[in-house]
Parts: sequence; C-alpha cells; structure tokens
Amino acid sequence: MADAANLNVDPTLHPDKRIFFLQGPPGAGKTTLAIRRLSQLLHSGVPAESILVWVPQRVLGRPYTEALWELDIPGSEVTVVTVGGLARRTLALYWPLIAEKAGFGLPDQEPIFLTLETTQYYMDRIVSPYIDQGHFDGISIRRNRLVSQIIDNLNKAAVVGFPHTDVAARLKQAWSGESARLRAYDQVQACVNGFRTYCLAHNLLDFSLQLDIFFDHFLTEPACRGHLFGRYRHLIVDNVEEDTPRAHDLLKQWLGECESALVVMDQGGGYRAFLGADAEGAAELKWSCQDWMTLDRSYVVSAHVQALGDHLVQSLGREVAERLSGPSPAPRQPETGNPRVAIHFELARFQHQMIEWVADQVALLVHERDVPPGEIAILSPFLGDALRFALSNALSHRQVPVRSHRPSRALREEPAARCLLTWAAFARPDWGLCPAPPDVTQALMLAVDGLDLIRARLLTEVAYRPREGRPMLTSFDQMRTDMQQRISFTLGERFERLRGWLAAYGEQRPLELDDLLDGLFTELLSQPGFGFYRNLDAGRVTANLIESYQKFRRVVGGTTPGPLGPEYLRTVDQGIIAATYVQSWQIEATDAVLMAPAYTFLMANRPVEVQFWLDVGSSAWWERLYQPLTHPHVLSRQWPEGKTWGDEEEFAARQIALGRLVLGLVRRCRTGIYLGISELGEQGYEQRGPLLQAIQRTLRRTPPPSQDL
Repeated sequence: MADAANLNVDPTLHPDKRIFFLQGPPGAGKTTLAIRRLSQLLHSGVPAESILVWVPQRVLGRPYTEALWELDIPGSEVTVVTVGGLARRTLALYWPLIAEKAGFGLPDQEPIFLTLETTQYYMDRIVSPYIDQGHFDGISIRRNRLVSQIIDNLNKAAVVGFPHTDVAARLKQAWSGESARLRAYDQVQACVNGFRTYCLAHNLLDFSLQLDIFFDHFLTEPACRGHLFGRYRHLIVDNVEEDTPRAHDLLKQWLGECESALVVMDQGGGYRAFLGADAEGAAELKWSCQDWMTLDRSYVVSAHVQALGDHLVQSLGREVAERLSGPSPAPRQPETGNPRVAIHFELARFQHQMIEWVADQVALLVHERDVPPGEIAILSPFLGDALRFALSNALSHRQVPVRSHRPSRALREEPAARCLLTWAAFARPDWGLCPAPPDVTQALMLAVDGLDLIRARLLTEVAYRPREGRPMLTSFDQMRTDMQQRISFTLGERFERLRGWLAAYGEQRPLELDDLLDGLFTELLSQPGFGFYRNLDAGRVTANLIESYQKFRRVVGGTTPGPLGPEYLRTVDQGIIAATYVQSWQIEATDAVLMAPAYTFLMANRPVEVQFWLDVGSSAWWERLYQPLTHPHVLSRQWPEGKTWGDEEEFAARQIALGRLVLGLVRRCRTGIYLGISELGEQGYEQRGPLLQAIQRTLRRTPPPSQDL
C-alpha cells in the first residue's frame, strides 16, 4: 500500500499503475488530488469526451465543474454525472433499440422521464383507490409520506438489484411484530406493481425504472456495454462510499476495461444509507484496483477538534469505533489534542433560553471575532418551522445574516411557497380555488412587511370575501375608518398595492403559472415594503417553485386535460416532497449563517469554521425516521435475506449511525463546536439522549485545558 500523505506528490501518475483506490478522512485532499489528476489528463492530450467524472449526487460534482471552468481548455466537455444521470442519457439515446424489448406499451413514442415530484403525482393516482378502500388504515403517517415510502421501496429495489416484486417478501421476512403490518406490506406491493405497470403502459420512466432498464436491458447487451465502456476510457469516481450496490457492480466491470481510473472513498462515510448507499461495498472496490493509497492527515480539523471526534466515537462503544475506523485506520493520537478546548456549551432550562444563547454566541463570533457568517453552521437533527423561525428572528435582531436549507420537505411546508401559491389563486380567480382563511392570513404576514399576526387576521376577516367560488379581496379604501386605523394606513397602502397587482393580473391575458410566479416575485414581493425584500430563502424557494412547475408542465402537460395551474396547486396541497435543486445546495454562495439538518450539511460536503449543535440532549440525534412501510437496512445488500430485524439490530444500527454522523460533522469543522443544551425540549420533556451521554463520558475522561498544558 502506498502512502500519499504528501500532497506535493501525485500517486496517480505512477508509471506502472493505472487503476488506483484512494481513501482517507474528509479534508485530507482526496478531491484535490482527483482534480489534479483530471487536469493532468487533459493537459497530456487525453480527449475530454473520453473522461467520465462519476459522483453519487449532483452537488458533489461541483468542485469538478468549477475546476473545469477555471482550466478553460478548448474542445469537448468532460462528463460529470451520477449513475442515475448516466442511465437517463443512455436510455434517451438508445430508446428506439430497447423500448419494445423492455415492455413499454408505446415503443414508437418518446419516453417521459419523471422527477421525484412527478413520480409522486402519478404514484398518488395509483395509491388513491387503495386509500379509498380503507387500505393502510393501520398506518399512522401522512398521505404524502405514505406515497414517498412506497416510491422509496421501488428505488431500493433498483439500486440494490432485486426484483421490485420482492419488496413485500423481504419486508415480511424481517418483520417480527404484529400481523397487521404484514397486510400493509402486501398493500405496498400491490401499489408498487400497479405503478410499474402504469409506467410501462404510458412510457413513464421514474428513477427506479430508468435504473432497471439500464442494468437489465442496456448493459446486458455486449454491443451497448462495449460502446459505453469504449467511449469513457478514463474514470474519476469520487465519494464512492455514498453510491449504491448496483453502481459498484457497474464500476467493477468498468475498472477492468478502462485505461485509467481513480476511485476515491471517504473513510467513515455512508451518510446516504437511507437512500441506498453502501459504504461496505465501496471498500471492497479496492480489490478491483491495482493499488490503493491512504491520506491520513486532515487539512481541515484542528488537533483539538480531531480529538473530540475520536473520543465521542469511542464513547459510543468499541464496535462503533471499529466499524467507523475504516479498513486501514489512521493512527489515533488523542493526546495531541484536548476535546474540552474544542467544545463550548451552556446549560439552559428551556429551549428558548438555548436559542438566545446560540444567537448571542453567533453574534459575538461575527461582530467581535470577525468570523464570516458563511463559516458558521447551526445544525440540528430536524429543523422544524418553529425552531427555524425562532432562530432566524433572534439572529436578525442581532444583525446577523442567516439562511436555511431543508431539502426533502413538502413544497407546501415552505412558507414562501405557500404564500406564492395562495396569491396565485387570487390572481387567477377563474381557477375557482379559494384558499383557507388561515392560509390567507399567513400569506398576508409574509407578503406585507411589518404586518403582524393580529392585524393579518383582522385584515383577512375584513377583506377576504369569496364570491361564487372565486377568491376576492375588498379594497382597503372601502373599509371602515376604525378598521383602517387598527391596521394602519402604511400597511393598508402596501396591502392595496398587492390587491391591485392581483386584480390587474386577473384582467389581462392569463399566462402560465411560472410566469405568474416570476412576475409576482419580481414586480411586487421582492420590492421594498414587502416580505421577500432581501430575503435570501424566499428567493431560493421562488426559483425552486418555478422550476418545479416547469418540470411538472413538461411531464404532465400532454396527459392532463384543462389548465395545469390548478392541477399543480392541488398536487402541492397534497404535500408532494420537493425534488433536489442544485441551486439550493450552493450553500457557500452566500455569506450568511447556515441553518440546516445535520445530514443535509454532511451531504453538502463543505467544511466550516464553527458549528453549533442544537438540542444535543434530544434522542432525535439517535433515532431513525419513522418509516413503517419501508426499511433502509432490510432492503440493502448487506442484510441477509430471511433474517429477522429485532431490537438488538435496531440498537446497533442507531449507535453506528450516530457515530458516523458525529464523526462526519467533526471532520467538517475547523476550530470549535458550540453545544446548545436545554434541559427540557420543545415539547417540555426532559432530554437525556445518547449524544449528550457520549459528550458527558468524553468530558469525564479528559482533563480541563489548564491541566493539559
């Protein structure tokens, strides 16, 4: 095994070796070496079109695309893609050859590629009759989550490589609880089968079907596989630990055919396990390479922060520490750093006291210690609306810019999106959609700067007058004087501008919903006096919403009669979960404090100077999402088929997940971690979760900083 700790020596240029496996912790320079390798390939005359950069998530390809822009080498472009993107490109190109063989009902017509959002739209059509018949009555989850978990089962089958018809059988074999759940699994299987049949009949390709056809029909043809392998002769595969078993299968074949390859793995990774990531399978790829190397030094974390991560993982147990140490653990030297130096904390009785302390510390770092706001991340296991609102207000009052990033949420759960769609219904009264009064109140609060809840509710009661199934707003000038005074003439003037814009739009030739949303944001809501003015999150949500509708229109437009605007609004109201928008993941583009769920921050793969961990006493850091209709561990290649999932397996999985999460966060923090601890959580219950216990064990085992000098 080679040692590549010195970044001044590029091991990928070894004269006798061409297939390399590179591993190490985050911040060790692996991607830097991979980009250097890419540059050297291009400068040595290798055609750009023969190079494939393979990443598990589009956002992880941004370092390569940015490096290619800076290189500015004329000619063809290097392909930077995920395995899903590769499958989609290939199927679009070879569709006439494989459509009939794959069983599509309309092989002579173009395929329709579905996004996550449009997949939910069509899956809801399949699930609705089952729900109406009383199926899934014993499952206490929202309808949108039920739909998304059924889709997740399809995707798991595709990325792991087992037939989609075996989903229920695998789940039932591992289940040891009440028999009612077994019936629910059968109902899930019926929905899965019905959805796949519907897609084949209508040329609809969701993510799972794209992968199944790519692997089962395209790659099994020697000529097709040879064309793909022959086109891309040089591979750079980054973050392979976050990719799926089937992607690893393809890579193993490709490594034996290509001219050169560099496979890069983060030790301790695998944060996308709930999406099918297989870190154990990724480690096995080194045996398909000619040589492998380890970078054991992080250029990101300080010695004290590194010591904190080591001690926390060890506090979770020997099995967790051994599991996360990687196949070739780097030498640990906890004596070189003191975890107590890396952490700062304050004990609070209530959550609001913790929030105030966090806001004070962030303001101190930004205003007095000159830490850029963009170098601060505030993280929690889940970032709910109440917590985000309280933190945003507290930081805004201290003149600290802040933004949040919460992917995989229902579009309707974003206040800015709900505000825009509420006013869209007013701008198009011919759609006959009358928003609920609470939605109008919230939309008024968000749209009119300075309008509080009391006056927004009063304005709704006075001005909102649905007529003949159409939403209407009464003019502020027509209100009684006492009502005008209670609302204030300043806010009334802003409300009148809003009402006038909506009325004027309704009288002109109606445009598509995306044009309406663009005009509403640009001409009105982003202007001074309105709620989206200088609101970074609102601008991001607006852009995502417009892109969402445009994709919805491209997919559904040809199959749905009548106007698409009201159909889209009804779909969003049912709670479809947002797809991935690359723009939202560009969290370093704005110099503002980031608020995000911990796993979201990890998957962005970006280090910061300081992290704040909120509610470290909460068991949510340790618990899995409630997913009664699917199971990320059972539907994986590492789980023995037929084995029962019990309490012992659940505890071990949670411990390992917590250790992986903590180690990942620590390895993306340069100088210090602030712990927000409240004795009572948001619901008023005492908090003594596993993360807090691990921190306490770490503190008991380490001396105070003064004794460490």
